[in-house]
Amino acid sequence: MSDPFEWSAQSAPSRLDETIARVADDSKDVRHVFTQCFFDDAVKQAACVASSGDDSVLAGALVSIKDLLDVKGHVTKAGTRFMANDPAASEDADVVARLRKAGAVLLGHTNMTELAYSGLGLNPHYGTPMNALIDGAIPGGSTAGGAVSVARGLADIAIGTDTGGSLRIPAAFNGIVGFKPSQKSVSRLGCKPLSRSLDSIGPMGRSVAACAAAYRVMADDGAETDREVIAEFVIPTNYGMDDLAPEVAAGFAACVNDLRTRGYQVSELALDSLEALKSLPIWQFSSIESRSDYDAAYQTQRGIMDPRVASPTRMGRADEVDAVSYRKTLNERDRLIALFAEELAGRVLLMPTVPILPPSFAQMEKDEDYSRLNLQVLRNPSIANVMDCCSISLPQSHDGKPFGLMLTALDGSDLGLLALAEAINGQ
Repeated sequence: MSDPFEWSAQSAPSRLDETIARVADDSKDVRHVFTQCFFDDAVKQAACVASSGDDSVLAGALVSIKDLLDVKGHVTKAGTRFMANDPAASEDADVVARLRKAGAVLLGHTNMTELAYSGLGLNPHYGTPMNALIDGAIPGGSTAGGAVSVARGLADIAIGTDTGGSLRIPAAFNGIVGFKPSQKSVSRLGCKPLSRSLDSIGPMGRSVAACAAAYRVMADDGAETDREVIAEFVIPTNYGMDDLAPEVAAGFAACVNDLRTRGYQVSELALDSLEALKSLPIWQFSSIESRSDYDAAYQTQRGIMDPRVASPTRMGRADEVDAVSYRKTLNERDRLIALFAEELAGRVLLMPTVPILPPSFAQMEKDEDYSRLNLQVLRNPSIANVMDCCSISLPQSHDGKPFGLMLTALDGSDLGLLALAEAINGQ
């Protein structure tokens, strides 16, 4: 097996045994990571891969799957109680089928915020996993269990979704890599949606190389992934750079200084597209589109939903918007995508992934604090979703505190962005 990877087909059975034992031990560091384990099937997969002599890049990789993606024979609950008794999936989601065919060993469904409707990662039904780096801190979300499964060494790769940062936020909080691909490059068939306009499916891993290996398997045949990326960086002076935690501000400044020292051009510019983004009601995408998909449950089973998801300020807020107003929002988004592409001109947007450090569970107790912190963590990474871009969060730390360095490139630039991220992250 190639050096960058920790897995191999031959080692899959023994490494799987270690993961099974750790999950069975149920220590607090791995508790609530999985909502459903596929270990009986995984043992068979690992044995088959080990005996096959398969030397393809993902053969033997231990992969966790967010509980939004269908896995044949298992119920997809999307972090809810109201889907818990649904029929088991009759087929794998497209991306799961591709991973299985490539020799990945599927561990189980990972925990998540109900319907993926938050960047904080809390789930009142199935518990919330602990942050892998800071005791008492939240994991970030919504792909909470996936991030912790990788950070704790249970999985090599986690597959999740990203609607406003749901791969990159928990990656930044747990010291791993999170990659949000261009939306069109990875099929979403068999994945329960939050916002069909903004959802992307992507990987998390302990290295850029691991994410790149997974993405190459996940990407649709014929998808545009090699649009040119110019190895120059743009820091937006008018969006996302205010109200940074001191550790994030100092750590980001050190990263920028390092890039300049190594010869990269880093410009600081005010972008008209991001100025206009401040006025776009981004909340409408998730509120209206989740209601369109789950309105029957919202109307009849709201009592068993997470009250913070079904609240009047989230799913309930869809009732405030008429069809004409939402069409105007969609039209404005299209205008901003074109303007942003013109302004970025093939370069890479450079920002902290999240402006703050991982909050504590204690900070989640009051609804007003929950809402405020949720908006804070979503602010920077949601740019890539609204502007239809690909984006990656690279793990950094300052004074022992984790933060993410986020690189964002235009739609279709996935492979170039991954190569650039590998170059700067690999030193």
